Amino acid sequence: MCDVSDSGRPGYHVSVLPEETREWMAAGSGKFIIDGTLGGGGHSEMFLEAGARVLGIDRDPEALAHAQARLSKYGERFSTWQGNFSDFRDNPEVQGGERADGLLLDLGVSSRQLDAPERGFSFRGDGPLDMRMGPATELTAATVVNEWSEEEIRKILREYGEEPQARRIAAAIVRRRNEQPFQSTLDLADCIEKAVGRKGRTHPATRSFQAIRIAVNDELGSLQRALEHSVDLLKPGGRLLVITFHSLEDRMVKQFMQDRSRPWLDRPEWPEPRPNPRWAFRLPQRKAIAPSDEEIRINPRARSAKLRVAELLDPTTPRP
Repeated sequence: MCDVSDSGRPGYHVSVLPEETREWMAAGSGKFIIDGTLGGGGHSEMFLEAGARVLGIDRDPEALAHAQARLSKYGERFSTWQGNFSDFRDNPEVQGGERADGLLLDLGVSSRQLDAPERGFSFRGDGPLDMRMGPATELTAATVVNEWSEEEIRKILREYGEEPQARRIAAAIVRRRNEQPFQSTLDLADCIEKAVGRKGRTHPATRSFQAIRIAVNDELGSLQRALEHSVDLLKPGGRLLVITFHSLEDRMVKQFMQDRSRPWLDRPEWPEPRPNPRWAFRLPQRKAIAPSDEEIRINPRARSAKLRVAELLDPTTPRP
């Protein structure tokens, strides 16, 4: 993610790990790729340039409109569908039985969403407490901070934000809202900063904003459903590529891929290993792929990105 778009226009989005994604997706003529997180369309454009047909999915109508305008030159090889990537099985093409050669999930928030104050994702500019990735999401950040119980707020700050000061921040939020409901991002960020103080360059509200955003958009639940559905979405040999930006996502993706790539399961109490009924993938690259120093220099927001790759096996593949 960055402050300039892939096409050079300011203010939208630049795709992370572009060359690594191009290499591992191996898009080409005759292939069908699903970009489950279309965003500005940068990754999709690479797949289209390689000759593939692409279905781009996104919750955000603004992102869809931008990508449609940008990629209209590819004609019928590019189509879009508005929705959560965890629901891609509801897409008419997928419902028709067509399986994909590749599925990309580029998680997190786009630069456009972060940089638009009216979307309420960031405290760098004052905006409403929204944080919804798409208009179909009913829950907003305002509802979380103004209506959820102190225990519920503390739980998401601890689990989704890995915030060590979760208890203190949740208590401060509840005290303050009893006096006056929160209205804006800067209002919430200021409350958190007053509660825990500020040390170092990172704003003390960073983890809390991440946690609230994840809760509003059910990001981890959506990711888990999408990973499970990928087994039915891909054709044998099809590749699943997932780009994560924080440890919660990466841990979930790593665990899923490792669990589904073991042909055998073994436990100390068993007399011998047993077949893994969930075996479905092989891992052509076992370790996460990180951005280069050059990419991080150009795009500092890429520094925490990790790419993981799995390839769906033919169900008749014999166990090793």
